[in-house]
Amino acid sequence: MADARTGKPTDRPGPEGVEASVEASVEAIFREEHGRLLASLVRRFGDLDLAEEVASEAIEAALVHWPVGGVPPKPGAWLMTTARRRAVDRLRRDKAYAARLAVMQVEAERAAPAPAAGAGDEMPDERLQLFFTCAHPALHADDRGALMLRCLAGLTTPEVARAFLVPSATMGKRIVRAKKKIREARIPFRVPDADELPERLPGVLQVIYSIFTEGYAASSGPHLQRLDLAEEAIRLARILRRLLPAERELAGLLALMLLVHARRDARTGPEGDLVLLDEQDRARWDRAMIEEGRGLVAAALAGGPPGPYGVQAAIAALHDEAADVATTDWPQIVALYDVLLALAPSPVVEVNRAAAVALRDGPEAGLALLDALAGEPRLRAYSPYVSARADLLQRLGRFPEAAAAYRAALALAGTEPERAHLRRRLAAVESAPPDRV
Repeated sequence: MADARTGKPTDRPGPEGVEASVEASVEAIFREEHGRLLASLVRRFGDLDLAEEVASEAIEAALVHWPVGGVPPKPGAWLMTTARRRAVDRLRRDKAYAARLAVMQVEAERAAPAPAAGAGDEMPDERLQLFFTCAHPALHADDRGALMLRCLAGLTTPEVARAFLVPSATMGKRIVRAKKKIREARIPFRVPDADELPERLPGVLQVIYSIFTEGYAASSGPHLQRLDLAEEAIRLARILRRLLPAERELAGLLALMLLVHARRDARTGPEGDLVLLDEQDRARWDRAMIEEGRGLVAAALAGGPPGPYGVQAAIAALHDEAADVATTDWPQIVALYDVLLALAPSPVVEVNRAAAVALRDGPEAGLALLDALAGEPRLRAYSPYVSARADLLQRLGRFPEAAAAYRAALALAGTEPERAHLRRRLAAVESAPPDRV
């Protein structure tokens, strides 16, 4: 193969191979560095829109330069340097914009209290500062989560939309609205004072869990799981727990994520196909992670009424402690779902409770509960609800109805492993003997 510029022979892969390799490297590095890059840029320049724009420009520059010179030894530092230069160039061109940012930064520094002794050691990651900024009470609750998932975790707008069960256009408007509010309200980039934490912490926990949920069950793409996101959420929760060791709901959230993530290796087969809970090889579950999670459940439930994350962690612990689905303590799980519904009612919790009731009392009882939710608009595009109905219809031998439900679930499924699983289930009910229909 000849070099396109010199005509000399070369052993390097062709342009398409180089481009694909570099794009893969950039994507992997971007996933790892995006939140850190954005947080550092916001910290320095005080403007989220500017930070996002120059971060994107740095990625584009990498796609131009890295195929020629190779991926640098410290790609994150390269991206940071490039993004900062782009930001400085933009501010030099727009003097009015630069002056406005300077005023905002001075005002923010005056409004922010002096950091407490040792605070820097306890909160070492600027990304968590950006989490708390985006969780400011001046923002609408839905906007906080949308903005943090988009900016800190690097999720696309459609991925964030699916996490919140809303259309992509609606989510795009929320993200724009949140950034505008931060800019206009001049919300400072800092860790809140101790007296502000009770109000701000729930929003941060919600978003960390949303990131984990996207990692546990990806909203789209070729893979069922995005382990990088799940592990990032766990890492952030660990850092936050070191800062706030007395917060029981934080212990509950970390416990929940550990107990669920412990099953990661058993959730997919050799080809990445979906393996349901009743078919998983429990020997592949991470027992060390389960034990850590169980210890945190005890901390989450001790010393007062439980919170939603603590209750969910207790449910996950019952699953992880059981030898198989048949010996799982379904009565206790249903009772815990009753507690969870009282604490944090939602149609998704109703769906999960119905599935537990089906295993406690039989598929007909579970199906009755699912059918009672048919008018809930938030479940119309929720594939797990539709596929849960299909499964119970199949177990009851109502194959034509099960086939229709599987087709509906297939149209809603976001990842290829989910679609492949549903196609197999659909084929099974379509080929069922007529005398069983």
